[in-house]
Amino acid sequence: MNKPLTAPLSTAGLDAWLSYLEALHPSTIDLGLERVAQVAQRLEINPGKAQVITVAGTNGKGSTVRYLETILQASGYRTGVYISPHLRVYEERVRIDGKQQPAALHVQAFAAVEAARGDTSLTYFEFGSLAAFWLMQQLPLDVWILEVGLGGRLDAVNCIDADVGILTSVGIDHVDFLGPDRTGIAREKAGIFRAGKGAVIGEPDFPAEVVAELKAKNISPARVGKEFNYRVTDEQHWHFTGRESELRDLPMPQLPLPNAATALMALELLALPVTEQAIRQGLSKARESGRLQLMAGNPDYLLDVAHNPHAAAFLRDYVQRRFPKRSVYAVVGMLKDKDIAGTLAALEPVVDAWYLADLEGIRGASAAELADALSTTAKQRPLTQFSDVTQAFTAACSDARDCGEQPLVLVCGSFYTVAKIPEAE
Repeated sequence: MNKPLTAPLSTAGLDAWLSYLEALHPSTIDLGLERVAQVAQRLEINPGKAQVITVAGTNGKGSTVRYLETILQASGYRTGVYISPHLRVYEERVRIDGKQQPAALHVQAFAAVEAARGDTSLTYFEFGSLAAFWLMQQLPLDVWILEVGLGGRLDAVNCIDADVGILTSVGIDHVDFLGPDRTGIAREKAGIFRAGKGAVIGEPDFPAEVVAELKAKNISPARVGKEFNYRVTDEQHWHFTGRESELRDLPMPQLPLPNAATALMALELLALPVTEQAIRQGLSKARESGRLQLMAGNPDYLLDVAHNPHAAAFLRDYVQRRFPKRSVYAVVGMLKDKDIAGTLAALEPVVDAWYLADLEGIRGASAAELADALSTTAKQRPLTQFSDVTQAFTAACSDARDCGEQPLVLVCGSFYTVAKIPEAE
């Protein structure tokens, strides 16, 4: 008979609590709102007067959250942000006024959730989501910005009603949970929208039948290419046109531009005024670790967590546009439940040499599996396999330095891959 788990003491460290959360539920993912809503009610989770923005989508959630956060802070509002997964340390998951919360506060929040849950079973993500909400409601915040973990309709984050819901993109991913086609996935992600509240869709090819279903539920989404638009005017500027606003000659941001436009449309629908000066300042300031993150060095290296074909295609286009004459040395590690062949095929046009790495853990794909997937699609390029990401990165940097040009080392394929790379040498 298995010994019952015992919760750590409130004086225990963060690592002890995270180990407890990992062992608490038999499944990593257990979609559904009933259990998490019960515990949220016991915790009396309530944003109060704060406006809530919920962000869902296959790709682009993290950068959209960051744009919202930096612009709202520049306008003088107090923000609480919940994201997942973290890249390097768990404390990244909750930011208050742009600052990560210390481990001791996370432990305090975990203890509060544990005391409230009784015999209700919670997954790691559900437990952490409730803890994040508990942390945020301890302070008088103006806006809660919440990133959906998986899907939308049945995700733990969706137990909080959004004043403005954002759907950034719809791609084929997590098919075991969301379904095999874009229409079904779009329907699941659109479950974050609420009747009579603001809704923004940044996916240009959003299924028409799902739009019709939303309108039948008194949800009128603002869609990119229809109710709002954006266009690049030169290398440094772009224009945005919303339902009721027009902004010209905005500064070109470092993070993906489509997500900046989506964030601006959401801010137009938010019941809080935002100044043009704050928008310009926030766009210029927005940065996100592991997302189009260029690290200057010898050689330069670009970190991006792209792990599906949709994200890989965007990354490929970005590299072609920003670094058209550079040789690209690609360090890639992926999870085996991702579309490995499709992701690598999307990257292939910009890659001059591959450095494929094993990812540890039961979900991690081996370098050999990546090589097998690549061989069916790629042109002949130098390819080397490594037992871990660090070795692959070291070899890529060494070869890049020896090439005598201005090379770029590209690291991508998974959050786990990027997390292995130092942010500065």
